[in-house]
Amino acid sequence: MPTTHRQLSPAHFPPSPLPLYNPPNSTLSLSHSFLPSFIYIYAHCYKLNMSIYLTLLFSCFFLVLTFPSTSASSPQLKTQDLKPQYYNPKLPLKSLSSSKKFEGSSELVNLRYHMGPVLSSPINIYLIWYGKWAPSQQLLIKDFLQSISTSNHRAAPSPSVSDWWSTVSLYTDQTSANVSRSVLLAGEHSDHLYSHGTHLTRLSVQQVIDSAVKTKPFTVDHKNGIFLVLTSGDVTVQDFCRAVCGFHYFTFPSMVGYTLPYAWIGNSGKQCPEVCAYPFAVPGYMGGGGPGSLTPPNADVGVDGMISVIAHELAELSSNPLVNAWYAGEDPTAPTEIGDLCEGLYGTGGGGGYIGQVMKDRKGNTYNLNGRRGRKFLVQWIWNPELKSCAGPNALD
Repeated sequence: MPTTHRQLSPAHFPPSPLPLYNPPNSTLSLSHSFLPSFIYIYAHCYKLNMSIYLTLLFSCFFLVLTFPSTSASSPQLKTQDLKPQYYNPKLPLKSLSSSKKFEGSSELVNLRYHMGPVLSSPINIYLIWYGKWAPSQQLLIKDFLQSISTSNHRAAPSPSVSDWWSTVSLYTDQTSANVSRSVLLAGEHSDHLYSHGTHLTRLSVQQVIDSAVKTKPFTVDHKNGIFLVLTSGDVTVQDFCRAVCGFHYFTFPSMVGYTLPYAWIGNSGKQCPEVCAYPFAVPGYMGGGGPGSLTPPNADVGVDGMISVIAHELAELSSNPLVNAWYAGEDPTAPTEIGDLCEGLYGTGGGGGYIGQVMKDRKGNTYNLNGRRGRKFLVQWIWNPELKSCAGPNALD
């Protein structure tokens, strides 16, 4: 991650026995003209003879020639005025680099295309609500999903969810077809009776899909369909909170009868918000030494945290649906995908445990994207294959 640059004010330096002159807007340093005077005063005060004075003076000029003044050689750091609604917890509003590279940029990330398909046809989401969900929670998640294709800036002003998805759509397959910008909610099914119990394994998540296909029944959409399984806060899932907050894969024909991409995400609100709903909750070990928890934009820590994980998984599922398209690393069973590369980054200046510059509304709620119907969301950035860096539409530089 790029380092954070901050100029020190004179208050950071101890008082000097001799007055030092600093030109306006310059960094504090020993100037060439100051050094001979300092040597003369030093020799005079301590009653050194002239030969020692000349020796010190010669040494002074040798140092000047060898190590030129840093204030003369270092370019001034360019700054950009920040709008007051931007906010970065526990970090001061800081000057931004003039670089157009975004946070997380690196030439070392070996994200490669492995010749598999991407979701280039219009994407139809079939939503499965597993467990007990409040109507308000369901509406919030559906508003996010329907915001992906809301390109009308009157309905969702920039920076918008649709703007964010435009980065996902940069990924192509071997025919140069891009990930589709059309994402539709094609159907939904509620499994409020917990048909497979209150604890699920990775394999039983596919059984939940199979039951939904047979019960609803969902139309089996071979070309455009994906399944999104969302578990309520009272459902435990294998590796949830310990190793994952969500995952994506594809169904086995032996389980569901078809090979179709799917993703699972759990509501961590009661189980592990400090793990899967960060930064709306923070781990206890951070205490007072890290950024405090932020106020979720829709007043629901669990669901607001889920939305960023849903976005993460949808971006990766669309660019790597059969785990043979876009990822870094050589092991397809543990790929590093376009969301993994930018986990924890939400805005400019992010990195090293800080989420970056985000926004606050009048109520103090934190967000970085606008959605339909006036919704606001906080969603992590993703890897941009053209910039070779993490990027988001709320970037300030």
